[in-house]
Amino acid sequence: SYDRGSTFNVFVGKGQLIAGMDQALVGMCVNERRYVKIPPKLAYGSEGVPGVIPPDAVLHFDVLLIDLWNLEDEVQVQTYFKPEKCPRTVQVSDFVRYHYNGTFLDGTLFDSSHNRMRTYDTYVGIGWLIPGMDQGLLGMCVGEKRIITIPPFLAYGEDGDGKEIPGQASLVFDVVLLDLHNPKDGIAIENQLVPESCERRSQTGDFLRYHYNGTLLDGTLFDSSYSRNRTYDTYVGKGYVIAGMDEGLLGVCTGEKRRIIIPPHLGYGEEGRGKIPGSAVLVFDIHVVDFHNPSDSVSITVHYKPSNCTVLSKKGDYLKYHYNASLLDGTLLDSTHSLGKTYNIVLGSGQVVLGMDMGLQDMCVGERRTVVIPPHLGYGEDGVEGEVPGSAVLVFDIELLELVSGLPEGYMFVWNGEVSPNLFEEIDQNHDGEVLLEEFSEYIQTQVETGKGKLAPGFDFEKIVKNMFTNQDRDGNGKVTAEEFKLKDQEAKEEHDEL
Repeated sequence: SYDRGSTFNVFVGKGQLIAGMDQALVGMCVNERRYVKIPPKLAYGSEGVPGVIPPDAVLHFDVLLIDLWNLEDEVQVQTYFKPEKCPRTVQVSDFVRYHYNGTFLDGTLFDSSHNRMRTYDTYVGIGWLIPGMDQGLLGMCVGEKRIITIPPFLAYGEDGDGKEIPGQASLVFDVVLLDLHNPKDGIAIENQLVPESCERRSQTGDFLRYHYNGTLLDGTLFDSSYSRNRTYDTYVGKGYVIAGMDEGLLGVCTGEKRRIIIPPHLGYGEEGRGKIPGSAVLVFDIHVVDFHNPSDSVSITVHYKPSNCTVLSKKGDYLKYHYNASLLDGTLLDSTHSLGKTYNIVLGSGQVVLGMDMGLQDMCVGERRTVVIPPHLGYGEDGVEGEVPGSAVLVFDIELLELVSGLPEGYMFVWNGEVSPNLFEEIDQNHDGEVLLEEFSEYIQTQVETGKGKLAPGFDFEKIVKNMFTNQDRDGNGKVTAEEFKLKDQEAKEEHDEL
């Protein structure tokens, strides 16, 4: 048979062999080698085989059993590793990805997906595989390892595959299942941590910041936001991410942790991407850091308000307050308490982000409140490098300690009493008909110190005075004449008359 390059294939005990060989093969194991001596009466007797075996010849056979099966055989399955958790097993019409080594019964390797460094991807139970493999894969868990032994009539039969597999060969597949899904599958969500307090859940159109680990079903890591030390930031429900993630991120709370399992038709499909193979089920373990909607405004929660709360903060007021600033997940960003001094601003003057200007409105001294500021009213998409992440929702716990009422809008200085009818002459102390900046500054300072006038609180004195002087110096020559000099209410009346 070695000379012919093919094994001898025959049923035993069916009269297809000489009697001696029929007896000698009984009880042999695959890979067993026997030396068989057969007398003539159990071989070809007194007639022999003309030209080949003489009459009354004793025959000697050196036999090596390569393969062995019976028509009553079925597929044999031997599981040698099974994961503790097995939420789902292979069913008919599922799509699977698996690695395998394929050998004959004698151990000869004829094929291996490992050598090709690519999984075998196929549907199960619909005729895409040989019948024995269609049967042998049923009931497997992801991560399970099993030996599947298939008789030839459930494999490639009498003809083999015309290549590596000869006719009538039993096949042995050592299989590890890596992936499993059904084309009808949707995403699966496993809640791992849901905060006790969840005032709002994400909806279509919200903007989320979240961390994630992305793995395949067998646990192979393909991506992680943690390794980049930066959240993944995106709109949800609008097609900015794969369909399965778009769906899986809806209905989450800030601080929630959940696992989202995404079948390939809702992930990266048959082609895959980068480290993600084609037809791969994806597993994302996500942690929602924060979310907001572009239509969100500032949210204010008052924790304490004094019983005497008649004077409320307004635009132009000078405020002194303490704050703790954090992200929605509780990460502390900044605190005036740690600095040991208050934060001081003129409300509505652009000295803080717009959301804080809004959040400090209508407060009274002693009031404590929490102000939640969405990024478009905070530090936007860019954030503050090294301090505030981009697109971050900010939380300020505020206590107002002092309030100095500001001036009416548009005014940097007001009189506390009647204005002198000879105001220009009073400022022009040397009576030369011209007022210089030094004269103007000295006069304003005297009015403030004597309580006759009031400057807008919270601003630099010199800058305010210079600004007021520049407004009066209409020709820009550094001097103010009586013709140029006008009070603000006079300017407003003149404009009104002109209109």
